[in-house]
Amino acid sequence: MFQEIDIESLKFNPFTKISKQWMLISAGNKTKCNTMTASWGALGELWKKPVSFIFIRPQRYTLEFIEKEDYYSICFFDKNDRNALNYCGSHSGRNETDKISSAGLTPVFDEKAPYFKEAKVVFICRKMHGQTIDPACFIDKSIDSECYADKDYHKMFVGEIVKVLERD
Repeated sequence: MFQEIDIESLKFNPFTKISKQWMLISAGNKTKCNTMTASWGALGELWKKPVSFIFIRPQRYTLEFIEKEDYYSICFFDKNDRNALNYCGSHSGRNETDKISSAGLTPVFDEKAPYFKEAKVVFICRKMHGQTIDPACFIDKSIDSECYADKDYHKMFVGEIVKVLERD
């Protein structure tokens, strides 16, 4: 059972949660939704609001859903759900009819964005800004060759965190 909590009551390290334990980014509706595993992103404060920063490469199917919808979710899981995150990171919903079920996940449809019953913490985010990474803006020029050999620059989204849910 999920309870809505105040964002300031969170007790986790976002560096560990995002880069080591990963997260699922999801968007869509009851008719059609998609999710992807991500290990790049950030949480913080911008424009007087608590925000998430997500980064999605152009070839990811989830990008179509994020661009179409006004809201997306970010889900964090326990360590025992690693197989589901591995599955969602290595299979495309574009090529599978039910990637989410195949990953062993159960979608829950908030009025704004889908999330998963198995998640431990969920952020519902309202898109505020979206912009493709411009390689001309790299100050550290090594980022381009180290992270973008295929020149498939991420699209970055800034989303206001409008709701935080935590599972008992």
